[in-house]
Amino acid sequence: MSINKYTWTEEKIEKFYKEGRGSGELNHYIPWIKTHEIPSKGRVHRPLGWKTNRIHHLLSDLELSYFYYLEWSQKVIDIREQFPLKRERTMEIASNKGIKHPFENKTQTTIVMTTDFLITTRIENEIVYLARSIKPSSELEDPRVIEKLELERQYWADNDIEWCLIDEKVLSQQFVKNMDYIHEYYYLKERNEEKNSLYFLEYLANEKQLNPQQLLVTCCNEFDSLYNLENGSGIYYLRHLFAKQYISAMNMENTIQPFKINMTEIIINKGGISSIYDNSIG
Repeated sequence: MSINKYTWTEEKIEKFYKEGRGSGELNHYIPWIKTHEIPSKGRVHRPLGWKTNRIHHLLSDLELSYFYYLEWSQKVIDIREQFPLKRERTMEIASNKGIKHPFENKTQTTIVMTTDFLITTRIENEIVYLARSIKPSSELEDPRVIEKLELERQYWADNDIEWCLIDEKVLSQQFVKNMDYIHEYYYLKERNEEKNSLYFLEYLANEKQLNPQQLLVTCCNEFDSLYNLENGSGIYYLRHLFAKQYISAMNMENTIQPFKINMTEIIINKGGISSIYDNSIG
């Protein structure tokens, strides 16, 4: 019998528990599955989280897209991906419902199920947990996929935690493109760059009053010239300011590419906004 690194065994499961997989919060959390531990079925992603300051292990483009909503939301305070469910409980649910539990035939091992995201939110000063499963709509025609989702749904219902399914139809492609453009710029490379970015914020605020129809990219280039900075520095700081929400778009359903929008299409903030995308975590 051939057993490879992707095969589940009782020894592997015990090892994962000993490593603390599925435990901890924020930067101390360890996901049950990491990106290099699954066979490749598409692109995986390892972004550095804004809220957790740790690498997240996301197993698909669709998981990344939803992760962006969680990062942007002001309500979300922690994101735990690939969260393991208690095996004894999912086995009991499967038995009660007459559903075959995920099982490794090669090793005769009952697999530990996971939910894609367990989210900690603060809503009206109350901590609320949400569980979310991410699936492309094309997979929802598979009866076996629906069975496993039902096991998840019942598991979280039994724990009084709201669960729901997210597919690509409820996510905005433009919002995801905008987040792709800015996400990695939340953390700057050098300490002094944060101060420079705030100088640029003041510069933008002044230019917005003086030249509201000016293209954003023109402002970036003029800032580079004025302070004798390397070409592209203004755009670099701009992406950081968007990520930190010192600057926000009038509408994140439109592009935030600086060569396509002018100063009237941005809002200058002092950091942090109430975003309509808070609602999209549901």
